[in-house]
Amino acid sequence: MKTIYKGIIAIFFFAALVSCDDELSPEPIGLLTMDQVDTSPTISTLESSVSSSYQLLSSTLNLVGDWQWDDGTVTRNDFILQDIASSDMNKKWNPDGDQAWMDELSAFNFTADNGAFNGIWLYDYEGINRINLAMSYLTNTEVTQSIGISDARKNQLLGESYFLRAFYYFDLVNNFGDVPLLTEPLESFSQAFDVAVRVPANEIWAQINSDLSAAKELLPNSKYPSPAEPWRASKGAVIALQAKAALFNEDWTSVIAFVNELESLGFYSLNANYFDSFDVNKEFSDNEVIFAYDHISDQNPRKGNGLCALIGWGFIAPTDNFINAFEPNDPRLLYTVDVPNQNVSKLLGNTVGENKGNDDAPSNKIFIRFADVLLWKAESLNETGDYDGAIAIINQIRERARTTPTADGSTTPSGTLAVRPSSTDAAQIKDWLMHERRVELGFESQRFNDLKRWGIAKSFLTGLGKNFQDKNYLYPIPQGEVDKSGGTITQNPGY
Repeated sequence: MKTIYKGIIAIFFFAALVSCDDELSPEPIGLLTMDQVDTSPTISTLESSVSSSYQLLSSTLNLVGDWQWDDGTVTRNDFILQDIASSDMNKKWNPDGDQAWMDELSAFNFTADNGAFNGIWLYDYEGINRINLAMSYLTNTEVTQSIGISDARKNQLLGESYFLRAFYYFDLVNNFGDVPLLTEPLESFSQAFDVAVRVPANEIWAQINSDLSAAKELLPNSKYPSPAEPWRASKGAVIALQAKAALFNEDWTSVIAFVNELESLGFYSLNANYFDSFDVNKEFSDNEVIFAYDHISDQNPRKGNGLCALIGWGFIAPTDNFINAFEPNDPRLLYTVDVPNQNVSKLLGNTVGENKGNDDAPSNKIFIRFADVLLWKAESLNETGDYDGAIAIINQIRERARTTPTADGSTTPSGTLAVRPSSTDAAQIKDWLMHERRVELGFESQRFNDLKRWGIAKSFLTGLGKNFQDKNYLYPIPQGEVDKSGGTITQNPGY
């Protein structure tokens, strides 16, 4: 059975290929180690292999690399590539020269050597490689029969793996367009170079949709596939990502169908209190969060939310333009960011500044929640002419915000977040929707993708004095990847 383990060895080769420098490729935390190559697999081996594939979604510090700031590997870079790039977020409360590469991205004066691109590329492809390794076990009948894993558990783990691979590729295709497609563990250095070729984005989308269809068939019809492990990807998460993939491809009728399917499960609804989705004391007990990374303190290896440490160091601040986007007295502003105290409550998991500066904080990273999904449906209803349906959802989101108890205990004045009136003006309704998405989902790493898919990134960002150009609708392929591939990985136009 030794041949089963070829993929374990090969994963280390590819990690070296995709990372910027050899010293940035330590043995990845949580992955099977080389001294396990000659041992027989167990159920624990398979479960650990899948669980390790989630880690690249985390905000844990130094998951790969060791304080390599300029290479973008200290933590996952979604907040830079989405929130800072969109001009919702500033790098710091007090501007300085620290981590100038973040400022370059904010101003759109970057090159393909900017660490933000290297970091997200490395995180996503490391996640994909771990998944492919896990799937090579789970689809090997000899392995699964020899260890005696139940069909239900095998199907669950395999369903999670399909979802995770789709999730990582969703991120890659939206950031970079055409990217290399890997669906099997690599077995040699030469094979790594053979697959180091970008495939058209439509093939990546096809793989995403195929993986999600497979995942949906395998995962159980329950809110959590494993009640003792509510952090695992569920059928609801799969359907939500199917809807999001359809949204990004402007397949409006499919978005509506998928969201209706998700609603029919009966697992999700808007929380009565807007902040319950982010409250560290209510994780996995609220009604709204569909998929999140489970940060936990005091683990070995660490699983804490390192972004809370960055907040303590003065990073992560709102722009004036973001603050001014909120209507007067909207409770969501203070729940997102407490400006006087320089607290980013959504990331800290509380409204009192606890966890600020904590590099091992327990606050989860939320990737999909029901309010986001409902707004996808509203957008699709508007695009297909159901204006009343779209406005009803927008008003549902506003009503929850308006009736949420305020973070400071004050009373929300009458007339706050007024009901949107009936309209048949699709452009007006879309403006309402774009506004609602910004304030509802602020600092949740959704904004830049929204600006791009709406086709307004250039007009919006140049209006704020940013150097955004048409080429910036895609980020550059990390220059190190282009160089190491000998040119088989080509660069995006304009870079």
